Amino acid sequence: MRLRALLTLHACVAVLACEKKVESPAPAPAPAAPQAPTAAAPSAKDVILLGEIGSLTGAQATFGVSTKQGVEMAVSEANASGGIKGRKVAVQVYDDQGKPEEAANAATRLIAQDHVAVILGEVASTNSLAMAPKAQSAHVPMISPSSTNPKVTEVGDYIFRVCFIDPFQGFVMAKFAHENLKVSKAAVLKDQKSDYSQGLTDVFTRKFTEMGGTIVGVEAYAQGDTDFRAQLTAIKKAKPDAIYIPGYYTDVGIIARQASELGLKATLLGGDGWESDKLFELGGKAVEGSYYTNHYSPEDPAPQVQQFIASYKKMFGAVPDSLAALGYDAARVAMDGMKRASEPTGASLRDALAQTKDFPGAAGTISLDGARNAVKPAVVLQVQGGKTKFVTTISP
Repeated sequence: MRLRALLTLHACVAVLACEKKVESPAPAPAPAAPQAPTAAAPSAKDVILLGEIGSLTGAQATFGVSTKQGVEMAVSEANASGGIKGRKVAVQVYDDQGKPEEAANAATRLIAQDHVAVILGEVASTNSLAMAPKAQSAHVPMISPSSTNPKVTEVGDYIFRVCFIDPFQGFVMAKFAHENLKVSKAAVLKDQKSDYSQGLTDVFTRKFTEMGGTIVGVEAYAQGDTDFRAQLTAIKKAKPDAIYIPGYYTDVGIIARQASELGLKATLLGGDGWESDKLFELGGKAVEGSYYTNHYSPEDPAPQVQQFIASYKKMFGAVPDSLAALGYDAARVAMDGMKRASEPTGASLRDALAQTKDFPGAAGTISLDGARNAVKPAVVLQVQGGKTKFVTTISP
């Protein structure tokens, strides 16, 4: 994609000025009356370029679109308040279509071709794991808004995230199921090709068992499957009280419908991959009463949360989901690090990001630990009436 097609509005003048072609000198014009001098257009060195990679099309398109809009709003606000150290901020965005190989290629382009200061993305852990080695080897900081698999930040010291990780998220649902819902027997239906799903399965299974619960069955599928009846039939025979489905909304909605058709009465449980209005469209009444862990709730009365929601609604005409909140937080954490760093790139930016403490995010206060993971609470939401209802917050 061309750079100027993807820059935010406040940076367009700067970049267009840099893209003017050099042409042959024209004949000198006739003398004209003197005019008042005009300010020179800003050049590329006056713009700090952020890179963003997300699934703007494909199976998880709502994830990418929401994240992109959150980033756009953060950049718009930063530019409206003067930018960073007198420089405007722009964003170069690439669509990876939800594919790891496309995510890796996009990261290479952002680094080698666009020379971005930081990379924001991805949502899916598998895609982030494809991008992270590129960023690490080039010493370009990368901040994932919402990849929760622990392996993402283990790639190296230039890789960060502003979300909690799966060991915590899996623990939260195990604790909620056992203590709040009084579940004693649970089954798991996991996506065997997803690092995200595998990670949550491992943690939930271990923690639920440690708390005294019993896992009565574990079945698997692959993202994109459309028939889950064989797995659900096997689960039904095991008679679980609940079924943990740590997948993405595209699969979960269909799974819920087929479970209902088979007469499965178990409560459905999940993780933040459920977060999309499409879940209600795909699952309909079959997802009613289900629970899932998430990063934030629009019902949170915290001032920074309500201000974020009001600004987002004004800009995009909708209530933001957690992916929008995390995209917003990732961009703001990146720009906050740039303001504190001696140079807004490379090792200086990496060191500043690593020192992030008590940052007031839309999806919770963010403090990064020694492994560059966010220490923050999680919320549990219930599906009621085709939307989510806040149930509880569980802190680390």
